[in-house]
Amino acid sequence: MRRLALRLFAALVGLPILYVLAGFAGALIPSGIAASVAVPTARIGLARGPIHYDILLPLTPAIRDRFAFAEALGVPVLHPDMQWLVVGWGARSFYTTVGTYGDLNAGAVWHGLVGDTSVMHLGIAGPIGDHPQLTWLPVSEAQLTALTGAVFASFATGSDGLPIPLRGIHFGPTDAFYVGNGRFHIGRTCNVWVGEVLRQAGIPFGIWTPTPQAVQLSLWWFRPASGG
Repeated sequence: MRRLALRLFAALVGLPILYVLAGFAGALIPSGIAASVAVPTARIGLARGPIHYDILLPLTPAIRDRFAFAEALGVPVLHPDMQWLVVGWGARSFYTTVGTYGDLNAGAVWHGLVGDTSVMHLGIAGPIGDHPQLTWLPVSEAQLTALTGAVFASFATGSDGLPIPLRGIHFGPTDAFYVGNGRFHIGRTCNVWVGEVLRQAGIPFGIWTPTPQAVQLSLWWFRPASGG
């Protein structure tokens, strides 16, 4: 009985370590075909939180037009003082209820581990300077267009072709949630999604980045190849 207990303890300790190490390995393995080398014409941002990365898209006229639907839920995409669209993907139970670690509850954690439907989150920001938790990546016009398309494709859409809103769910007065495409699980986390959409845009990135630490490692590893 004691030996069994020790084995269970070792498994409980070892599996998370293996998961993190596998994420580090995935962060260093390239995947997809990078776009042909082009002169960067814009930049995007990756904002790191304790457990999650968001993507910052510059509010160009084309991006304002593409995401103008969010105005209906109070996200001021068309406001001239706003310069960045902040986008994230995640598990519905976890993402819509957890603003900080103090908001954690057993149900949200459980759904985050075993799987859940996904949601998209949109926020907005004005001018942003350099910040330790923010990484800027130079992109070409073609890469930005492809990334915008990959992000938009992560929204589930209705019969009108527009993203499906989750009304009454938000963190503040200028953000909103929408039904997402795909299912969240421990193998496809919010940080894995970041890598997926970046690679779809031809931006070099690791094949699997389940943790924010893996995303950070992949950003460091591929930064020279991306021109940063």
